[in-house]
Amino acid sequence: MNGSGRTETVTDTTPRVVVNIDDVGMCHGANTAYIELRRLGVVDSGSVMVPCPWFLEIAEAGALDPTLNLGVHITLTSEKRHYRWRPLTKATPTSGLVDADGFLWRSVIDLRKNAHPDAVEAEMRAQIEAFRNAGLTATHVDGHMGGVFSPEFVERYVEVGVEYGLPTLFPATIQSYGPVHNLGAVDQSAYDVAAARLTAAGEVCATAVLETPWHREQPAQERYQALYGKIGPGLNFLCLHANAPGEIEVIEPASAQIRIDEYEVLKNPAFRRWAEALPVRRGSMKEHAAARLAA
Repeated sequence: MNGSGRTETVTDTTPRVVVNIDDVGMCHGANTAYIELRRLGVVDSGSVMVPCPWFLEIAEAGALDPTLNLGVHITLTSEKRHYRWRPLTKATPTSGLVDADGFLWRSVIDLRKNAHPDAVEAEMRAQIEAFRNAGLTATHVDGHMGGVFSPEFVERYVEVGVEYGLPTLFPATIQSYGPVHNLGAVDQSAYDVAAARLTAAGEVCATAVLETPWHREQPAQERYQALYGKIGPGLNFLCLHANAPGEIEVIEPASAQIRIDEYEVLKNPAFRRWAEALPVRRGSMKEHAAARLAA
């Protein structure tokens, strides 16, 4: 059964896929795009940025409609030029969570250089608690810009995910994680303990974490057919960033059109028919976990 509800032949080797929209809650256009795409059945879940200005809008929608399949997008950075957000926890100078202006760091590199692991863990917990207090039940937990996969914090991320009983996105290898470019220099050995903790808890690592193609070198549909063409055996998590037009052009002028292109491609009937014909098993991370337990 794929995300559109169409019955298909499924075998043990059928790739499992989560088509996920990141940055939900970041702005109104992110929420608008996600709700439309989810209700069309072309995406499986959305990752919510709890500290962001439009969190309350998506939280209200998600509390009324649990089928929206929302997860927590742990947010430790605030990368926009003029549109920024602060941590939920008290950011003392010793926490290292914020820059000189009091906002979360713009880059994962700066986060890694400055943030204390205890402060990072406290912020992770605060965001999950705020999500739950809004009446939401998370389908999964992952991280904005890959900040949670910083070697300094990755064991805290896994421990929090396991403690809260959340399906936790974790790549089988760090090089299979699409946004790895945000992290700077990393070595696979830094992830072994965290991966072992996660698998001991019964979780499955993603064989591929694929992200939005951040370019416009080919027509949009070709870009996304090429991206989906990278889906292989195992669990594949697609980190997409669809956004409806309106304010994103001002928030993120350099790459706004990429996000808008993605929104328009995903809802395009021709692309939807093509994607629905792929021999994959789609669902949220929570749904895939439930299927494993039932097997």
